[in-house]
Amino acid sequence: MRIVVGIKWVPNTQAVRFDPKTGTLIRTGVPAIVNPHDLPAAELALRLKDEYGGEVIVLTMAPPPAIQGLEHILGMGADRAVLLTDRAFAGADTLATSYVIAQGIRKIEEEWGPVDLAVFGQETIDSSTAHIGAQVASWLGWPYIYYVKKAWLQDGRLRVVRQLESAVEEFEVSTPAVVSVAMKALKARPVRLSYKLRAKLENPITVWTNKDLGLDPRCVGLKGSPTIVSKVTYLPEVPRKKIVYKPKDPRDAARWILAQLFSDEKTREALYKALWGGA
Repeated sequence: MRIVVGIKWVPNTQAVRFDPKTGTLIRTGVPAIVNPHDLPAAELALRLKDEYGGEVIVLTMAPPPAIQGLEHILGMGADRAVLLTDRAFAGADTLATSYVIAQGIRKIEEEWGPVDLAVFGQETIDSSTAHIGAQVASWLGWPYIYYVKKAWLQDGRLRVVRQLESAVEEFEVSTPAVVSVAMKALKARPVRLSYKLRAKLENPITVWTNKDLGLDPRCVGLKGSPTIVSKVTYLPEVPRKKIVYKPKDPRDAARWILAQLFSDEKTREALYKALWGGA
């Protein structure tokens, strides 16, 4: 069983800043991480590999620093990693991104054989569009199931369980197929240094540019993206300042914290009495 896991190397949203003139993210100096919602997708793929054998290939379209994200998934136990990177891919919306990823999967099939399953996270923390899985499936012409929390093979077909807000559904589909895994559906296994080292020695990360994929430049990157953010009218400002208070008495600390949280004196006193019994 050959499974491709799509991940995204995203800016840590806790450290994101915006350019007030352009309304775009300032990525310079912002630490990046593997999109947290992609980790359950990687875990699902690895569990299927553990159960049925085969290989897991992690794939991303990103600038070169995303190699760190690929190494993270390799450290979880993936067998191969592919980075799709080219200046022509820059500025892509989900349509152009999914097109490149779909063609990357086709290229994987040319190099290493048929892909049985493509797995994605529910969405990304930097955009939350939740488009990529469905769009990749559309480009490939494969069946697609969203909100998946469990998957297994039965009689040569893929069976999955998906969790909706008020129902649990079970589906059976033929492969190849695409699924998106519900966030927090599975706990990702830890990274092992030995797995990273094995991958480096046996299967170094494969890097493909648009020269390798041979895609029309008009269909990728900014040129291939019909989505345009014409103007950002409001950028919220969140003032942050560090305050240090070092009381000698814990009761004073309690009063001080309550004063920061509640403006109403009666509320503060009621909570203080609940904590300290009126002392």
